[in-house]
Amino acid sequence: MAFEQQARTSSLLLRQGKMKRVLGSCLSWLYLACIYGFIFLPVAVLVLFSFQDGRLPVPPFNGVSLQWYEAVFADRKLMAALANSFLVATTSSIVACALGFLAAYALARYRLPGSAWQRGLLIAPMTVSYLIIALGLLAVLNTLGIPLSLWTVGIGHVVINLPLCFAIIYASMGDHHINIERAARDLGASDFKVMTLVTAPMLMPSIMAAFFLSVTFSWDEFIIAFLLSRFDVTLPVEIWSMLRSGLNPKTNAIGSLVFLISVAVLLVLELALFGRSRKS
Repeated sequence: MAFEQQARTSSLLLRQGKMKRVLGSCLSWLYLACIYGFIFLPVAVLVLFSFQDGRLPVPPFNGVSLQWYEAVFADRKLMAALANSFLVATTSSIVACALGFLAAYALARYRLPGSAWQRGLLIAPMTVSYLIIALGLLAVLNTLGIPLSLWTVGIGHVVINLPLCFAIIYASMGDHHINIERAARDLGASDFKVMTLVTAPMLMPSIMAAFFLSVTFSWDEFIIAFLLSRFDVTLPVEIWSMLRSGLNPKTNAIGSLVFLISVAVLLVLELALFGRSRKS
């Protein structure tokens, strides 16, 4: 009898443990679904109502139509703003990554006076509001007599993206790279060749990560682009001017296009760049 009771107790405990595991797994999947739903539901709604066969991008959904995509491609202002955003994002990100890499290399490989203070000053803009940075740059540009244009927007984006690029690249410059750089110098390479042909390729994943994060931040940035531009504006500023007159399905269409382009770029990078690094 005691043996049977012990067996029943063990079986009951096993069932309870299995039920707890199943319940925990279900709750985990439910939590994961809620997280992904919270992140991607606005994007799904944006894409869905970009095909709205009506004048307003609001429920109910009246049917599928491509009229707003045709209107986007026919809108010269939107296409010009899209091109301006691409130009500013790529150019400012390249400059920010180059300057961030040079600063990270100098502070990580050489003993400079006050290097800790210099690192703090480089990262400090990350803690400052974009509005304060934009107002400060606007005052400086007006004092110097520099007219507002896409170039001034690019300068502002370099200011906000340089600390990010520096932090990412500096964090990846480990001590294990020093031995490889010493070996290159022992083989007769100059400091410039070591930096460009040895260190930069080793840090390329970090440099690319910093570059694409900078492109993302520059692409979506509004305050600096609004205050430091005049006639040639970026896409967020153009969308804001469109929304001032009310809801417009063209904003959903251009947002869906930007989202699809971003996803396509990420897939190409994943297959071409990061897939190759995993194989190697």
